[in-house]
Amino acid sequence: MEAYDYLKQKSGEKIAKTLYLYGQEQNLATFAIAKINMFLHGLDSADIRRGDTLANPQFLNQQGGLQTFDIVVANPPYSIKDWEYEAFKTKFGRLEGYDAPPDKNADYAFVLHIIKSMNTNGRAGIVLPHGVLTRGNTEARIREQILKNDLVEAIVALPPKLFYGTGIPAVVVILNKNKAEEKKNKVLIIDAEKDFQEGKNQNTLRPQDVNKIVKAFNGYEDIEKYARVVSLNEIESKDFNLNIREYIDSSEEDEVIDVKKARNEIASLKKELAEADKLVEKYLDELGY
Repeated sequence: MEAYDYLKQKSGEKIAKTLYLYGQEQNLATFAIAKINMFLHGLDSADIRRGDTLANPQFLNQQGGLQTFDIVVANPPYSIKDWEYEAFKTKFGRLEGYDAPPDKNADYAFVLHIIKSMNTNGRAGIVLPHGVLTRGNTEARIREQILKNDLVEAIVALPPKLFYGTGIPAVVVILNKNKAEEKKNKVLIIDAEKDFQEGKNQNTLRPQDVNKIVKAFNGYEDIEKYARVVSLNEIESKDFNLNIREYIDSSEEDEVIDVKKARNEIASLKKELAEADKLVEKYLDELGY
């Protein structure tokens, strides 16, 4: 698929940058929807293929390795237990420098596949369950390896019930193989769990919610109770656990109660209540009750 993204030069002249779109999906219905979606948006030449991403990647280079990309976006199935573990371990060098993910959970298999599919300047955004931030054993070691390689640029905690088929909240993990100098050895953590439009069956992010996330990501600085730039040294001190609550306290502050003022208000209310009771008794007497 070819599209054109126009870049403005200093002279004011516009030049076209060619974009190519590739996609792979195993589920037949989702694959068909993706193809139709591309056609309806005038992108019918997008290269969308069907197949198991972990066992049989469809996009390979001339040397038979994984084709690499500038940008990768993915919403893989959460924590699947039945997947091609042996095929993943032995194909395409996806475990170079990393431990093998557990055979009963494919979350980090998708992450490692995506890392291998990013070119030297590649970036990625992956929607994942919160468990990838905190689970131990092999997954903890992989998480540590990814962090030590300084690939994690940001983590965005999303509200619950945003996606069909699951009500659990998810996170977007932003990876970058060529982080800007000021972002190196740091991770931006954004807690966007509370900003959404509630729906009967599914919640949605409103434009202002999305804009708030984008503004925080672009600013890459601390925002009280919402975003925080965390050093890798601090993350290491917490055993590479990325639990959002370890780094951002988004709880509501307890209201400070003025005890003296509250007692005076209670006394005043009691006085008013006593006067009201007397008035009621007076009216009842006049009515003969």
